[in-house]
Amino acid sequence: MISSTPSGRAAAATDSPDRPGKIIAVHLAYESRVAERGRRPDAPSYFLKPTSSLAVGEERIERPAGTELLAFEGEIALIIGSPARRVSVEAAWDHVAAITAADDWGLYDLRRADKGSNLRNKGRDGYTALAAGRLDARTVSPDQLRLRTWKNGELVQEDRSSAMIFPLTRLIADLSQHLTLETGDVILTGTPAGASVAEPGDTIEVEVDAPDVAGAPSSGRAVSRVVEGAGDFDPALGTTPTVDDRQREEAWGSREKAGLPAGDEEPSTAASSALTPGLREKLRDAPVAGLAQEMRRRGFDTVTLDGLRGDTPGAKMVGTARTLRFVPQRPDLFSAHGGGHNAQKQAFDAVGADEVVVIEARGEPGAGTLGDILALRAKARGAAGVVTDGCVRDYDAVREIDLPVFSRGPHPAVLGRRHVPWDTDVTISCGGAAVQPGDLVVGDDDGVIVLPPTLAEEVAEAVLSREASDAWVAERIAEGHPIEGLFPMNAAWRERFDGRERPGRIR
Repeated sequence: MISSTPSGRAAAATDSPDRPGKIIAVHLAYESRVAERGRRPDAPSYFLKPTSSLAVGEERIERPAGTELLAFEGEIALIIGSPARRVSVEAAWDHVAAITAADDWGLYDLRRADKGSNLRNKGRDGYTALAAGRLDARTVSPDQLRLRTWKNGELVQEDRSSAMIFPLTRLIADLSQHLTLETGDVILTGTPAGASVAEPGDTIEVEVDAPDVAGAPSSGRAVSRVVEGAGDFDPALGTTPTVDDRQREEAWGSREKAGLPAGDEEPSTAASSALTPGLREKLRDAPVAGLAQEMRRRGFDTVTLDGLRGDTPGAKMVGTARTLRFVPQRPDLFSAHGGGHNAQKQAFDAVGADEVVVIEARGEPGAGTLGDILALRAKARGAAGVVTDGCVRDYDAVREIDLPVFSRGPHPAVLGRRHVPWDTDVTISCGGAAVQPGDLVVGDDDGVIVLPPTLAEEVAEAVLSREASDAWVAERIAEGHPIEGLFPMNAAWRERFDGRERPGRIR
């Protein structure tokens, strides 16, 4: 607990703290972590953890059955000793009572569900482990702290507060300009390189000390023993665990540690793992119109591929983008790049299962960009479809192949009339939208949309949730209820909707 001193500043005892009012965590804060992740923030960013996640001393940490990526992150934890509101960097340390060691646990299997907020993956019971001991903040300066983490007795993290890109005092001052830091609040200040994955049977220990200060004061160790917990997630209630190679890489700290290829594989190969079977089914059920609406809510107004229509009414296409770019026709360029096994043929020979060939043709309506032979090749390779903002030759024959194709319609001319096949697996523009290799592409009778893999899951779930409520509202309208208060639902109708009987629901 935190006790006050005659000076008004809080002093730290060695017993367990009372539950804090809030736990604030920093995303990226160490130079070593920035080097490991390959991205450097311009300013600190934060997320909140529920106080029910707090565990002190030696505790068991549960990895739910059926999950894979329980990640530990050793961190320096600051305990606020007196309220801080709009304090300066120079005065910030005066508001810290104590320092201790923390393990900011996260279940990366649930990370995609709450990207940024981290509620599901880092908010679980016991996922904020603190050491029982405390360093008195009056006895150390903010740049004298050392953080160390051990996995099964092996040192896996070691770094100094002096190597942080955002000094501890800046974090306090920055937070205090947005909210009041109250007595007992805990700030988890980010993790250095070396954070990784633990499995049932592993023991993780984290310690913070000040080796250059007289007596080398230490927090003692936060000890977490990993055990297997229940994994009975109910898909009817919300997101369930899912992983891909990107999450594996970030949880383990590198592709090598995660046992993944070195990263020199074809661009679409690594990215295609984002389209899990579960996500594919969600996107197949989610209409493109709904996806466009949800993306716009998130500030994405240019992700629809405009001016295109499907060759087969009722067809649904879901896949990972494999890109092909044409440049405008020029005889010398076509002579050098248009013949032989050119970029166009390479793309159709390389497309894989569940991939979509997306072609940049600059919206040109005066030539075909593929015909029946290439469509047959894509079908044989297991492709999910083809999208072009140009035209299709052999239109009727292509339509008979049972491969979703979205285009500007038919045109009898061959490729060389307007285009030079130039390159593949690059970022392109198609239908006015930027498309990268590995993006997710969804098409139906309303058109085509491109989704960044990091947003696809949450957007699909939001669409399906809205579709369920819209269908229910439509049923009520059909029963004769007026639109007023029902669309959108007021509190009374929302209560009826939330209490409706669902298939399989136990009453």
